Amino acid sequence: MPKQYKMYLAGDWVDRKKKIRVENPFDDSLVGTVASASKQDYTEAIKQADKAFALTREIPAYKRENVCKQIASALEKQTDKFARVMTLELGKAYKDAKLEVQRAIGVFHVSAEEAKRVGGEIIDLDWAPGSEERIGLIRRFPKGVIAGISPFNFPLNLVAHKIGPAIASGNTIVLKPATKTPIIALMLAEIIDKTDYPKGAISILPGSATESSPLLNDDRVKMITFTGSSEVGWWIKQHAGIKEVVLELGGNAGVAVSDDADLDYATTRLLYGAFASAGQSCISVQRIFVHEKVYTKFIRMFRAKTAKLKMGNPLNPKTDIGTMVDKQSVRNTLQLIEDAVAEGAKLLCGGKSVRGRSLTPTLLTNVKNSMAICSQEAFAPLAVISKYRNFKKVVDQINNSNYGLQAGIFTNRLKDVFYAYKHIDCGGVVINDIPTYRADHQPYGGMKQSGLKREGVRYAIEDMTDMKILSLNLK
Repeated sequence: MPKQYKMYLAGDWVDRKKKIRVENPFDDSLVGTVASASKQDYTEAIKQADKAFALTREIPAYKRENVCKQIASALEKQTDKFARVMTLELGKAYKDAKLEVQRAIGVFHVSAEEAKRVGGEIIDLDWAPGSEERIGLIRRFPKGVIAGISPFNFPLNLVAHKIGPAIASGNTIVLKPATKTPIIALMLAEIIDKTDYPKGAISILPGSATESSPLLNDDRVKMITFTGSSEVGWWIKQHAGIKEVVLELGGNAGVAVSDDADLDYATTRLLYGAFASAGQSCISVQRIFVHEKVYTKFIRMFRAKTAKLKMGNPLNPKTDIGTMVDKQSVRNTLQLIEDAVAEGAKLLCGGKSVRGRSLTPTLLTNVKNSMAICSQEAFAPLAVISKYRNFKKVVDQINNSNYGLQAGIFTNRLKDVFYAYKHIDCGGVVINDIPTYRADHQPYGGMKQSGLKREGVRYAIEDMTDMKILSLNLK
């Protein structure tokens, strides 16, 4: 029987008449109903978080560390449960869901470590006459109430990337999870509720964009950290006033495969990069550029491996590609493919709907950058493949996008590695692997339409804290 979930409002479990229906994208079955928060609920959560900040700002590092460890330990004991529910509410293949839970556990372990390293530094101030015997003590202090908004595609790990750093740095947070996948976030709230972090410091409130407007408008909120679409993210930035804003937005990841690359390894990794999580990742591989000397061999190997991918019930551990988040997303992608083929693109494989809920893994060649399938973020199990001759020109091709999140280069030529690192306009360049690779403690974020500032626990903490200097005159 589907479960009914209450919202987690400032340490209390609160129900509301208005509900969010969470349905399984694989078969439309009801996974559960979730209490939907109102503007008043968000305002109350902000009020209580602001009040609780008086406590959290005083919590010593070892206690913040311990809270993060408590969460990680509890998550680890419930890995299978979390993975199963994630598969049900998102349609993500179980193997991908389980990996996401493991990554979230890692985020809280990293947060525990970083809780001990917020610290600061000492600088000499005696660089000019009149400043003899002066030193500066620089430390970082928590901001206060953080507003977190997370997306549907990684409903646990991207929530962890907001809550973990907030706890580690002594802040409070009101989090709005995606309305399509709120259950996992509320299950995490059940774990948080059993920790020693002060009640009221954390709220997890599923609700609509309209009802969550206090996160944007309330002056007690000091910072907004948003992960989602570029359109919504830049709108938030425009209307956030003096609030600090961190945006982790869309992507259109490009990869170059050089003629000296290990093609067996490259095609295996690109298979994962293009099709894991049904391609619903902002760093999913979308544009692949292959050197003309190895192009034919690459195509043959990549098509063969793509053909072996298994589709079906996402709960089946052998399923490689689960469903997309909803039927409209499948229809939109099919239209992109149809338009590209009409403009001259060649469909190598895929391009078909499975019960209107999934898309067969799709590869296209003979594409032009003017095509929407190249210039827009597909957010689907789809990649386009082009041929290149000159490395510097392929770097220009990778840059020919409004996005700049991460890029990948398969090569062993050191000169090309550093050329790509210097000239590709994105937040991260991954060598001999896919741009989908992300270590959860690395700085992560993009340029251009892909975002503003960086996530990754340490770097999120920097944004969630204010730098302050204590200037000492010892004379």
